[in-house]
Amino acid sequence: MSSQNSRIPVLDGGFVQYVAHMGDDLFVVNAARVSFHKISEQFSDRDEKLISYLAKHKHWTPFAHPQITLRVKAPISIRTQLFKHKVGFVENEVSRRYVDETPEVYIPKWRTAPVDGAKQGSGGFVDEADSRRAASDFLYRDSVEKCMDVYESMIAQGIAPEQARFVLPQGTYTEWWWTGSLAAYARVYAQRSDSHAQWEVREYADAIGKVISPLFPVSWKALALP
Repeated sequence: MSSQNSRIPVLDGGFVQYVAHMGDDLFVVNAARVSFHKISEQFSDRDEKLISYLAKHKHWTPFAHPQITLRVKAPISIRTQLFKHKVGFVENEVSRRYVDETPEVYIPKWRTAPVDGAKQGSGGFVDEADSRRAASDFLYRDSVEKCMDVYESMIAQGIAPEQARFVLPQGTYTEWWWTGSLAAYARVYAQRSDSHAQWEVREYADAIGKVISPLFPVSWKALALP
């Protein structure tokens, strides 16, 4: 499947979807070569070496000219982590001031608490046979159902959607259009695919890489891969 038609599933109901992009690897090198009042008509091995040099020496501005627009569906708490990346991005999100249908909610794959005194993160996944998994599933689903019942009741009673939404849980899925530069997305990928990042957000970083890599194969490899 090409990036132009791709919707990469993430978690149990989310996705990262290609919308549009501007530029390619040749676009990047020509943004760099303008410093010498030069231009490449066709991408060559020489241009590939230039991209490698630019990335290695942190000359990031040529990578800031190409733009990519994605549509992302993610739980609110994961959206919050991704929205911390502000430089080089603009986003427009589905607004629950105007939308009042019952939303979807993420059902997590439970993990154990962090170990060795860590203040954040988690341990390994809880085994299916572990009683903690069944108990967590029950408590979580029961809580979500109650929240949704309250939300629907408030909407039915004529309460404003912008207020009724306060009862929705952090696992509620939201969607947004996300436009950013190649350089900005590479920073997101580098930070959010790190082993210390939350597992769910790493899944989104992986999907972002799968969409963008075919669009800028040389630049993405130089910027985002170790």
